[in-house]
Amino acid sequence: MLKHTLEQLENKIKDSKNIPPDKKQEYYELLNRLNDEINGIAQIDPQRAESIKKFAKASAHEATRDELDPSLIEASIHGMRESVREFRTSHPRLVDTVNDICIFLSKLGI
Repeated sequence: MLKHTLEQLENKIKDSKNIPPDKKQEYYELLNRLNDEINGIAQIDPQRAESIKKFAKASAHEATRDELDPSLIEASIHGMRESVREFRTSHPRLVDTVNDICIFLSKLGI
């Protein structure tokens, strides 16, 4: 992800009331992993990398809103999963990282 986008997401997480303080560091680490993977894909497929980045940003935005809307959260998570689906074979770490983020959010009840 672009450094600016990652910083924006970290600030949203920091200020979020929906993510318990003890889980915020775990979410930061997942986003940093995703950032590393997206930067690698950006060299090969910049449009797909941008799509993944935007869905990750949308998912973080929906998860950190003051008033959660489960249908918007589900739609953003679904979009993020779909954006990496074809990379299952060529970039398994990317797919695993996206799945880890989705699992993390679902464990929080988001």
